[in-house]
Amino acid sequence: MRNVKFLAAVLAAALMSAPPARAAAANDSAAAAASISAAAATTATAATAAVVTEHVRAELLAHAPQGLQPGKPLWLGLAIEHQPHWHTYWKNPGDSGLPTTLSWTLPPGFAAGEIAWPTPQHLPLGPLLNYGYEGRVLLPVPVTVPAGYAGKTLGVKLHAEWLVCKEICLPESGDFHLTIPVDAPVSAHQALFDAARAAAPLALPQASASARVDGKALAMEIRGLPAAAQGQPLRLMVEDAGVIDYAAKVDQRWADGLLTLRVPLSAQRSESPAALHIVLKAASQPAGWALPVTIAGGWPAPGSAGTSAAAPAAAPAAAPAPATVPASAGSAPAFLLTLLFAFLGGAILNLMPCVFPVLSLKLVSLAQHGSEREQARNQAIAGGLAYTAGVVLSFAALAGLLLALRAGGEQLGWGFQLQSPLVVFLLAALFTLIGLNLAGAFEFGTMLPSALASFRARNRLLDDALSGALAVAVASPCTAPFMGAAMGAALTESAPKALAIFVVLGLGMAAPYLAASCWPGLARVLPKPGAWMQRFKVLMAFPMFATVVWLAWVLGQQTGIDGMTAALAMLVALAFAAWTLGTPVRRPRSRVLLGGAGLLTLAAAVGTAGPLLRAGDGSVGAANSAANGAKSASLAGARWSAWSETAVAQARAAGQPVFVDFTAAWCVTCQFNKRAALADASLLADFEARNVVLLRADWTRRDPAITQQLARLGRNGVPVYALYAPGDAPPQLLSELLTVEQVRTALNQL
Repeated sequence: MRNVKFLAAVLAAALMSAPPARAAAANDSAAAAASISAAAATTATAATAAVVTEHVRAELLAHAPQGLQPGKPLWLGLAIEHQPHWHTYWKNPGDSGLPTTLSWTLPPGFAAGEIAWPTPQHLPLGPLLNYGYEGRVLLPVPVTVPAGYAGKTLGVKLHAEWLVCKEICLPESGDFHLTIPVDAPVSAHQALFDAARAAAPLALPQASASARVDGKALAMEIRGLPAAAQGQPLRLMVEDAGVIDYAAKVDQRWADGLLTLRVPLSAQRSESPAALHIVLKAASQPAGWALPVTIAGGWPAPGSAGTSAAAPAAAPAAAPAPATVPASAGSAPAFLLTLLFAFLGGAILNLMPCVFPVLSLKLVSLAQHGSEREQARNQAIAGGLAYTAGVVLSFAALAGLLLALRAGGEQLGWGFQLQSPLVVFLLAALFTLIGLNLAGAFEFGTMLPSALASFRARNRLLDDALSGALAVAVASPCTAPFMGAAMGAALTESAPKALAIFVVLGLGMAAPYLAASCWPGLARVLPKPGAWMQRFKVLMAFPMFATVVWLAWVLGQQTGIDGMTAALAMLVALAFAAWTLGTPVRRPRSRVLLGGAGLLTLAAAVGTAGPLLRAGDGSVGAANSAANGAKSASLAGARWSAWSETAVAQARAAGQPVFVDFTAAWCVTCQFNKRAALADASLLADFEARNVVLLRADWTRRDPAITQQLARLGRNGVPVYALYAPGDAPPQLLSELLTVEQVRTALNQL
């Protein structure tokens, strides 16, 4: 059994160290006033590429008026021509939407910069306001040409993704290829690039701007605006998401060249920037003016919009216990309460179906060596401490990766690695091997090189530590009671405090095994060693296989039936290879032939089926909230609809309460609640009687819109259940382990 734990933990540790595939960097875009006409004619490039959908025509263009030379301008750009009334989005889309993203493939030495986003339009939609582009737009990107490039042509590849919306929103993407000559100017689209650059907001180094929080608004004062702006009504766009109420009226006054603005804050504000980056635009001007606004004084706590900088922040609407953490998490008592919630959540995590099989194997191992450990107390304590160190360090590493990626602009939350089909498949492979070993299909000892086996024997503490890493790897899809609120609070704290919360979470998870290791009285409660342990070992194989079934289902949600079938085929080949390599044989030649057949079968399966899984990851995994929500709605039935911020706002404006289920296929707690409390006929009847709109936000695949909304709610993982009353009051947040009575209590408070 120790062989099982050792290799499984090694695989888990390697798995956790692999960062998720980075999302393509979002670039800036422009509402360039030039046309993308077919007459723009003859291109000086040897190859062009365009993608045409029912809603847009997108084309990759280049502009190098002096040829490809170091220090000379080279611009690339994605030109998008929208069908009437359809639009795409700016770098900050506003109340809803997603920005267009561009991912470049260029030869070594070439470097693509950020998009020079043109000034966007205001795109009102009912009670919401978005920033984006209609008609024709070019999104230009500057490219640095390296010295000494010897090619005769430059090959450029681009993968672009955009969300195009009208009454509905559809995720679209395209792959473009362009070949540019090196020794000739490329200027066929000069008018388009010139117009796009002219539409980009102008920096105003001579201007100064400051703001302070005043009640529910930001009071701004701006001096030094150009003459073309003086006395004019100006439209405001904000680059920073999660701060202001985009659709609210902005009061503005001019007096002696000083512009005073009063900008309402969002009731669900999630960010507290030291400076706000804004764009102001006059109706008569093609471009706006960009400037930073320094925030003087302090901010209220995130999620609060009704306090001044000097007053203490009001706590958000209390959620039914035990899910609530005080909004003012920065204070010492509130931070200590957050740490307590983290410890309790980590301890309860051991009872979740993700973790219990691993913990049970550890406890059986402890019982198996009970007499030995009573004679060697120090060794038992050291093993418990090593397991605890493995759990805590793995939690800290995973949390550090999450915080680093979020600081880099990624919209991620707890469980983010399970949004990658590759990670889900690796976990399925891990549990397949563990289950087969427990069932007696093979022994790891016959597979491992003697040097590795002896290393394990000499380093039992490392074995225990890696077992802790395995426990964290399989715990990541789960969110226990108290845990969601603690993790949500962690992402509003400084990095040291956030890591402290995750460390305490790990201590809570490791506490039961550490206690059994340190106190013989607890260990004696475990059953005595005997023949039952071998039967129990085989019995534990079945939860492992059940976990594989669940992970295969998750893959089906992420990649479709082809991707799931490919994964299952590779798991069968992996099982065959493990059996051939791990089955004892008398003759070395037989072992070589049998093991070779197993490895060849596995290689053939990976080579044949692997691309199907990867194709599913690329095509489906890039889908955003529109695709996620549509799929969720189709699976949920007529009672549930796809979540969007627009749907919530429209229902509340119409006087209807809204219940939102933030869920994911890889979240076991979510699936339990969905089939228990949320499937209760009497509760569904209560929803219908009260005219509650039921929405489901599916986070199975990475979805920045859902991630941002979870952050506004003070959470960074699922499940989350939010009940919105009509109007604009903050929502009630319910516990992660949902009950019918808890939901009814919340409904009675509407």
